[in-house]
Amino acid sequence: MFKGVFCPSITITKDDGTIDYEQWGKHLDHLVAAGTNGVLLFGSIGEFYAYPLEVKEKAVEFAVKRVAGRMKVFAGVGGTILSDVTAFAAFSEKVGADAVVAVAPYYFGPTDPTAKEYFGAVADATKLPVILYNFPARTGMDLSPELVASLAAEHSNIAGIKDTVDTISHTRKMIVATRKVNPDFAVFSGFDEYYFVNRIAGGNGIISGLNNVEPETFVALHKAYEAGDFAAATAAAERVSHLMKVYDTSDLFISAIKGGVKLEGLDISTKINEPAVQLTDAQLANIKAILDAEPLKK
Repeated sequence: MFKGVFCPSITITKDDGTIDYEQWGKHLDHLVAAGTNGVLLFGSIGEFYAYPLEVKEKAVEFAVKRVAGRMKVFAGVGGTILSDVTAFAAFSEKVGADAVVAVAPYYFGPTDPTAKEYFGAVADATKLPVILYNFPARTGMDLSPELVASLAAEHSNIAGIKDTVDTISHTRKMIVATRKVNPDFAVFSGFDEYYFVNRIAGGNGIISGLNNVEPETFVALHKAYEAGDFAAATAAAERVSHLMKVYDTSDLFISAIKGGVKLEGLDISTKINEPAVQLTDAQLANIKAILDAEPLKK
């Protein structure tokens, strides 16, 4: 069972939009050094929707080699062309990823029967654990606890979900429904500030974007919770709550996360894929003020 704090990595590029493998490698090394449990490539913050399959395949192969078993590597294979999704899942298994993460196909918002066919095809394309990604605000459909439990019952390698729904009751019901089918089914929350409530409900932790900026804070939170040191866990959670302000500083939150990583010392481009409003100097200054304010990083 996967557990802990996982980072959906930004996709680091140069100003011309090509992948900056040197800086991305340093970012992955930082996540490892901080004690992060795993990394997800090409989640929402990784701009999965903006890169062709061949670019994503090369990046996943790079990351697996760079990480070299020091933390888990998840490959975000989601997309609207099923043949690309299944090919990417098979490729990720071939190069040594630890799991694939599949978001619901978006735009029309598939019905439950369509979702079952789609995710079933992903599961059949690989022997790797498949982690579903529920983000109804972006995909137009909700993966209900009942639907996910039925998928887990039909496909043994559908082994977890990232539940990016801004209510813990949905995630709690997801935990109850899926654990009846598979006691080891992993349920993660997709919001940074939901670590505590996720774990209290019986979940496995979070896959959340601010891990890019301050992985040490999230690792401290997880380790303190596991050790029963709730004073230290609360202090880290308070820092996370404060950092949530970063998401509101830019036109699209991906820019803000890239800005935070840059301010933490990695000299990267903050460019995100067009169409987009790019991060401004004034917004970067606002992010710096948030990072520098109390409560400070532990």
